[in-house]
Amino acid sequence: MPRRMGRPGLMGTMARTAVIAGTATAVSGAVKKKGAQSAAQQQQAAAAQQQAVAAQQQELADRAAAKAVADVQAQQAAAAATAPPASEDRMAKIKELGEMKTQGLLTDEEFAAEKARILAG
Repeated sequence: MPRRMGRPGLMGTMARTAVIAGTATAVSGAVKKKGAQSAAQQQQAAAAQQQAVAAQQQELADRAAAKAVADVQAQQAAAAATAPPASEDRMAKIKELGEMKTQGLLTDEEFAAEKARILAG
């Protein structure tokens, strides 16, 4: 058969179309793959940043809680240092009751009842 010059025949056109379609598919797949990898990297970076922020917030909360506990302990220590001992306070009340009994303001029964209440309390 004589060879034709000029434009390709049906088989040549089909072959060229198949090559172009295959190339386009390969390029498209590579672009999609690269885009998916980029999106995954961005998600990982965002997750890492969120974890870092959460860790900072937790650290700040822990510090604030520790400071609050230390403040409360300091206040309790200061209050304990300035408060008179309970035994001295009881003795003063009993002495006052004794003076009231001596002055005749309390009976023996009232004195005994108040003394027992002070010592129990």
